[in-house]
Amino acid sequence: MADAKPLSMPVGATGVLVLASGEILWGRGFGAEGDAVGEVCFHTAMTGYQEIMTDPSFAGQIINFTFPHIGNVGANPDDIEADDPHALGMIVREDVTEPSNFRSTEHLDSWMAKHSRIGLSGIDTRALTRRIRLGGAPNGVIAHSKEGKFDLDALLEKARGWPGLEGMDLAITVSCETHFGWEGGVWKLGAGYDDTRGESKRPQVVAIDYGSKRNIFRNLVQAGADVTVLPATATFEQVMAFNPDGFFLSNGPGDPAATGAYAVPVIRQLLETGKPLFGICLGHQLLGLAVGAQTTKMFQGHRGANHPVKRLEDGAVEITSMNHGFAVERESLPANARETHVSLFDGSNAGIELTDRPAFSVQYHPEASPGPQDSLYLFERFVGMMA
Repeated sequence: MADAKPLSMPVGATGVLVLASGEILWGRGFGAEGDAVGEVCFHTAMTGYQEIMTDPSFAGQIINFTFPHIGNVGANPDDIEADDPHALGMIVREDVTEPSNFRSTEHLDSWMAKHSRIGLSGIDTRALTRRIRLGGAPNGVIAHSKEGKFDLDALLEKARGWPGLEGMDLAITVSCETHFGWEGGVWKLGAGYDDTRGESKRPQVVAIDYGSKRNIFRNLVQAGADVTVLPATATFEQVMAFNPDGFFLSNGPGDPAATGAYAVPVIRQLLETGKPLFGICLGHQLLGLAVGAQTTKMFQGHRGANHPVKRLEDGAVEITSMNHGFAVERESLPANARETHVSLFDGSNAGIELTDRPAFSVQYHPEASPGPQDSLYLFERFVGMMA
């Protein structure tokens, strides 16, 4: 990869990835035309590209998919985690083929174009993944021009001028603008996202939206809760106005320390109520910050649907979905925070629980969208604590 600086554009190239280091990777563009700058990361999931592209946690990032056949099942209106994609673009090995799936309603190319997202195919994604593993996640610009016209100097300047995710608060840009009640459980063939709540009284959860995935709320409903979603900037008084039985801290993008400037004081007040609290991903990091721990930017991050995590309580291994570029430093955890899970890839922290109040969190994504269902029990555990 260090020598990948072609002097001229290959014949037929309509897309390009320009890294801040000066490396240039030519390919074939699809989706929307234009360019976008962000952090280039890789994702190892074999399925679920729609869920990944619409995950708000990917705001500010360009995704290099390690699985070569992306787009071959098309797109549909069900497999989404937000109304619009939040990832800036996708990089894939093979050209996107015609969809071959009975649930498909649209070609991935047109879906990307409709949502103003850029795709780039024909890239040696294995080599790019190796470059990220060895050198860390770089800043870069992905660009698509059907006529193959690119100002490489301007693209390189844009890549080098982007400040990076460290110190950047993106949660406030992807959070909901006002509160709303969540409806609908998990997806079922023939029924869609059926409302499973019924008439019986259920624990009331207030979920703070730092960039949440919808399937988290669906699983909370499936586990037996009613969910009200509030914006990332909600105050303690606004949360308590709904008389909740418990609190949920969602996933989201950006630097947790930046988001924590306004989120952490509220979380500390929520902890003082003594009511159950559950956090996922960014919510996990914010809980760590709220009890006095520290977070740091990871070298390459964890992104995939096949990450092994060890549960320290009994030694069981869960295969999990992950999507994060920051981590809680275990050495900074206070005495009242016990580590519960660790990543078996690099030993980093993957879960904590407090010993003096009913609060816990995990770094990974137990909602399985996409990914395995090993960790769905966490939603039942949280709802059971409220009951």
